[in-house]
Amino acid sequence: MSERIEAVYHIRSDAASIEARACSVAVEQSVEMPVAAIGDRFVLDEILGEVRSIRDLGDGLFETRIGLAVETVGAEAGQLMNMLFGNVSLQSDVRLVDAHLPPSLLHAFGGPSLGVEGWMSRLTGARRPLTMSNLKPQGLPPEGLADLAGRLALGGLDLIKDDHGLAQQPYASFAARVPAVAAAIRRASDKTGVRTRYLPNITGSLDDLRRQLDLARSLGLDGVLILPMVVGLPSFQRLRRDYPDVAFMAHPALAGSLRIALPLLVGRIFRLLGADAVVFPGYGGRFGTSRQDCRTLVDNARVPWGGLKATLPFPAGGMTLERVRELKEFYGPDSGLFLGGSLLATTDRLTKQTAVFVQAVAGP
Repeated sequence: MSERIEAVYHIRSDAASIEARACSVAVEQSVEMPVAAIGDRFVLDEILGEVRSIRDLGDGLFETRIGLAVETVGAEAGQLMNMLFGNVSLQSDVRLVDAHLPPSLLHAFGGPSLGVEGWMSRLTGARRPLTMSNLKPQGLPPEGLADLAGRLALGGLDLIKDDHGLAQQPYASFAARVPAVAAAIRRASDKTGVRTRYLPNITGSLDDLRRQLDLARSLGLDGVLILPMVVGLPSFQRLRRDYPDVAFMAHPALAGSLRIALPLLVGRIFRLLGADAVVFPGYGGRFGTSRQDCRTLVDNARVPWGGLKATLPFPAGGMTLERVRELKEFYGPDSGLFLGGSLLATTDRLTKQTAVFVQAVAGP
């Protein structure tokens, strides 16, 4: 039998029906037709999904592991997701919780170009979490966003990113916003001596994404924010291959819209497709993510995995200055710490409070 992907599902069922239900998922995610009608031996032996194990988790929930043929993916991001969860995503009793991929697929997709080591070498000589904030709210004109960026950069941040909602709105288009913000951060960096990086949010069609990336690079920017689930996983995969020198930070917008476990989608699949860093909702914030899910996600992002570079995790979503020590201990030095609204709320004390944040992260 050829190499197999092992997809792990949680299926709600009664004990008497789970074996048949698991077999139906295996068929749905592979050949999608009555098996009895298939006469081709290659299809039956190599392509048909196989139920590898079923484990009772209690309360009517079963962990089911299904082997799927690597040949059905073709090293294309959208088809990978289609084979893992295409049709059964429409069945409310099934959730995709993990996927184990053979070495051939890891090699074909390639993972990050820079990864944790690349970020650290670009941004700091010390082994510590990177510091980041963002530009919001929507509605500010380019000069307002530039002023905000300049004040944040004067506090000595490593990274400033666009809010993920900044796109091509008429009040702050990419072409108007990005040069203004980049110039403000550059002026602040000249004063502080800290090379603060700006990550503009790229959006739209593949042609739009390319134009925005080219503009960003012409301004001396070497990283961007991208929303893989919004712009499309195949577009993200293509850009990663075409712009190997650019650091891609992947944002999880829409990642909760499907019944796919966040640690798998954001921690493992975004890494597989080339995310050098991932933003995700951290525990203790406003999204209700558990500590265990955060631990699994950062492990998926950073542990050795078939030679793929590690991805830098950035917990977000309601982080505060008071939690810096706790978050440093939990996530470790190969991570980022992101304060957004809690910093922006300091208004006229923004630069001073940003510096306090930076010093807290750099300290013991």
